Amino acid sequence: MSAMPTLKVYGLTQCDTVKRARQWLQSQGLDYQFIDFKKTPPHASQIAAWADAVGWEALLNRRGTTWRKLDAATQAAVNDAASAVAVLAQHPSAIRRPVVEAGGALLVGFDEAAWREALSSFAR
Repeated sequence: MSAMPTLKVYGLTQCDTVKRARQWLQSQGLDYQFIDFKKTPPHASQIAAWADAVGWEALLNRRGTTWRKLDAATQAAVNDAASAVAVLAQHPSAIRRPVVEAGGALLVGFDEAAWREALSSFAR
């Protein structure tokens, strides 16, 4: 029995997109570890690593409620990776969800076709 690489799924339990993504993973028979941002917020260094991997723009959920509730000055101050990481570390709910660490790959948001391709090596 060989050890499969671990999928780590980060998000919010109540997020509809995270719910759909988790259902999809289960339907594919993929084991994963779920980390809830509310219970275990990511550290700034982890957010920075994600931003390096996919770009801070892809990580920032500008359409979400958390972002829209931030004051205009805070929103306007987010103009590069460092400022985005600082805001996302303070407001993890503004991170686009889910974030999936899959071996060396990082997936942000749920796109079934992209996930099917990226996670094919994790299938049993």
